Amino acid sequence: MNLSFRQLRIFVEVARLGSNQAAAAALHITPPAVSMQIKDLESQLQLALFNREGRGLTLSTAGEYFLVHARRMLAAYRDAEDAMARFLKLDRGVLTLGIVSTAKHFVPQLLARFHQEHPGIELKLRVAHNRRQLVALMQAGEVDLSVMGRPPREIETRAEPFAAHPLVFVAAPDHPLARMEAIAPDTLAAHPFVVREEGSGTRAAMQAFFDEHRLEPRVAMEVASNETVKHAVMAGLGLSLLSLHTIGLELHSGLLRILPVEGTPLMRTWFIVRMQTRQLSPAAEAFRYFIIEHGEAHLLAHDAPLLQTALPGKG
Repeated sequence: MNLSFRQLRIFVEVARLGSNQAAAAALHITPPAVSMQIKDLESQLQLALFNREGRGLTLSTAGEYFLVHARRMLAAYRDAEDAMARFLKLDRGVLTLGIVSTAKHFVPQLLARFHQEHPGIELKLRVAHNRRQLVALMQAGEVDLSVMGRPPREIETRAEPFAAHPLVFVAAPDHPLARMEAIAPDTLAAHPFVVREEGSGTRAAMQAFFDEHRLEPRVAMEVASNETVKHAVMAGLGLSLLSLHTIGLELHSGLLRILPVEGTPLMRTWFIVRMQTRQLSPAAEAFRYFIIEHGEAHLLAHDAPLLQTALPGKG
């Protein structure tokens, strides 16, 4: 079928008013034009949509069913028109974005690109120390959208993936494991670890890795930020698992080394998340589309060179 929205509008008006003449007057077209469109529509459907009794028209059984679908299609079309109209008016507005601390290493660059396209939108960034705190911000309605690695199960949300998130084991350059070409997972169990606090997505990923291999990590220190983890590892206090996004400067400066542990990088996913019941503002909807379209390419450009040059035998 090759139905048009014009045909659907004409059909709905004829069904509502009961005659071609009345529908033509309401739509500001001629009665012959109405008759022609209805005839073409019935020809495509191969069904009579109206019972013709004198000058009056009543819906046939097929016409009654088709009217339901026609109204739905027109409603969807109007929704699309409204959404696009809202984007045309994106000369002002406020976007409040919540992120876990790991995401602060790449989200500001994406926000800068978004701001270039929509300079009238005021941007507010809420950086949560961990996933648990970000979930609380979402529940309180203090953020429009959130960037996180594990969508919450304790509240109803809509989560859409937009990029891969690699996690790697790291050590100080002079650590004995930093000179190895390949490392079995059970080798890690003999070494102390510096870890994020409970509730952190990185901590959960590390624990899942050790559980998978039936190992128990030796936790030497627990801290509440990636920056403190990095400094503790550089000081020789232990190994750690960190997001590749957070260690670019340290790798380039030779202050940290990625360990070639079998089965790594651990590939996780970044999500853009919103409350299921929350109606997004035009500014928030625009950023949602933006990060889904551009987020993956941005992170690939950042991560690929690090993985190619930082592992033994690479680059």
